[in-house]
Amino acid sequence: MIPKYRKQFNQEFSEEKYSQLKDILLQKGGIAPTFRVSESPLFLTKEFEAKLIDASESIISQIKAMPKEALQRAIPDNCRVPDDTDQPHFFTIDFGVCKSQNGEIEPQLIELQAFPSLYAFQKVYEETFCEVYPFLSEIKNPMPHETFKNYLKELIVGDEHPENVILLEIFPEKQKTAIDFALTEKLLGIKTVCLTKVKKEGRKLYYENNGKLTEIKRIYNRIIFDELDNIPDLVTEFNFREEADVKWITHPNWFFKISKFLLPLLDHQFVPKSYFLHAFPEHENLEDFVLKPLFSFAGSGVNLNPTKEITDAIQDKENYILQRKVTYEPIFEDINGEFSKAEIRLLYIWRENDERPILLENLGRMTKAAMVNVDFNKKDAIWIGSSNAFFAEG
Repeated sequence: MIPKYRKQFNQEFSEEKYSQLKDILLQKGGIAPTFRVSESPLFLTKEFEAKLIDASESIISQIKAMPKEALQRAIPDNCRVPDDTDQPHFFTIDFGVCKSQNGEIEPQLIELQAFPSLYAFQKVYEETFCEVYPFLSEIKNPMPHETFKNYLKELIVGDEHPENVILLEIFPEKQKTAIDFALTEKLLGIKTVCLTKVKKEGRKLYYENNGKLTEIKRIYNRIIFDELDNIPDLVTEFNFREEADVKWITHPNWFFKISKFLLPLLDHQFVPKSYFLHAFPEHENLEDFVLKPLFSFAGSGVNLNPTKEITDAIQDKENYILQRKVTYEPIFEDINGEFSKAEIRLLYIWRENDERPILLENLGRMTKAAMVNVDFNKKDAIWIGSSNAFFAEG
């Protein structure tokens, strides 16, 4: 999309530089990413960036205007956690890079979540791209590292001592996002703790920190609550449904409230029409839609080609949506003259006293497969996997 930067990057690219990129990420994180990192960043125009921001701001305004009771209906009864908050601490929103009917490159909303993504990793990833390819520094995210760090520290650690704040995950060492946990620890001075290691005495929570039982006052939550039910024989002292003297960052209820549940309720030119499965109108054609379960993660359960037999067999139709298909446009040229498609996730934080969230960083995902998920890519392809978007004048 920006020939100048694409041409320069492709001319400078080498396998040695790709190895250098991965080596620096390993050095900075202490562990290597267990997901594939793309060889290339995304180059997109400032005009496209403005479209992203316009759509996001409209969606934020629409969500703010929704009655609280409507959002509460999104939470499954068995996943309701006490002490809900007025707004989430995180807000992420995914757009596909698509082509409109009149041939313009435009964003199309894919999904949105009030759940933390790879905030620490993406900032380091962007900075690492700039180290390996210095010319990228002229178009990098203008937010300085220290400002980024202060925003996250204020949000996650707040006024507490870092030892009283934990990043909570289930079996964190087995998670694909483990490098982000490690970089978050380095950035904020907090520890990553497995839910199975959290101890509960009355309403207070504790973890073992260097041999000392330490009270937990704030939880940077990275657990998707409803996935706990899928882990056989899981034994924990602390159940999310219990009252506890702890501050959630962000509260688990928001994972459900800002989710695919909202897609049928939103209206914007960059928001594809969506319906709850039980309310799918007869005048629409099923082949024009993608079937998505409301509460899944990382693309699980998505059906790109639903049939009437498939939809008729679903018992809990209120827990599925049909979203109009969008056409990802392959515009990111690799060194072999082949093209990748991409999605962009905007990473916002939402401070408690702020009217609107603040955009901190972005996350890109590149693919040559039908679904924009690294698990669906061919193993020998290039220009696929996790990436970062750079915006410049086209």
